[in-house]
Amino acid sequence: MMPLDAIVALAVFTFATAFTPGPNNIMVTASGVNFGFARTIPHMAGITIGFLVLIVACAAGLGLVFTAVPALQLALKIVGALYMLWLAWKVANARPASEGDDDGGDGLARPLTFLQGAAFQWVNPKAVVIALSAISLYVRPDHRVADILMVLLLFGFFTALTVITWTGFGVALRAVLRDPRRARIFNVVMALLLVASIVPMVWPA
Repeated sequence: MMPLDAIVALAVFTFATAFTPGPNNIMVTASGVNFGFARTIPHMAGITIGFLVLIVACAAGLGLVFTAVPALQLALKIVGALYMLWLAWKVANARPASEGDDDGGDGLARPLTFLQGAAFQWVNPKAVVIALSAISLYVRPDHRVADILMVLLLFGFFTALTVITWTGFGVALRAVLRDPRRARIFNVVMALLLVASIVPMVWPA
């Protein structure tokens, strides 16, 4: 079993990386505002499960592949940046869905599906870096199975708690943003934050 001090350190790492603002948290907040909690559940589930699958892939050797083939890192940055720009456009053009409205206003935007939320983790540079860091920092070579299970347990818990919290925050803002003009401003701000979150991921240090 992983030593207690290592579990505490991993828990702090997991909490900090999960709760800090990033593409996933920005998107579920905007989704909570525009579509409500229930319609954002598939997106939340996709983020949680997709990230756990990414961790397993990193533990299985994805990190070694990225190290051996630097071109893959560049490809990830390009694809991830382009996809996040597209998501930012969707957020900026979203209109809050009224009761019983399945299109989310004028149909320009809908909540992400489970598969879209899960697939996004694979082109999200922040998610990839966190997964690779967790494996390299907290998985001991002679205790791989037990340590990987602990990493999955803590990341599963904190990721789920994070997306629920940020979506709930978005839902709480719905009353304030019933005015279409306020909602529009909020969505544009969220889109700009999403674009801003791309910069530290793709710009060389």
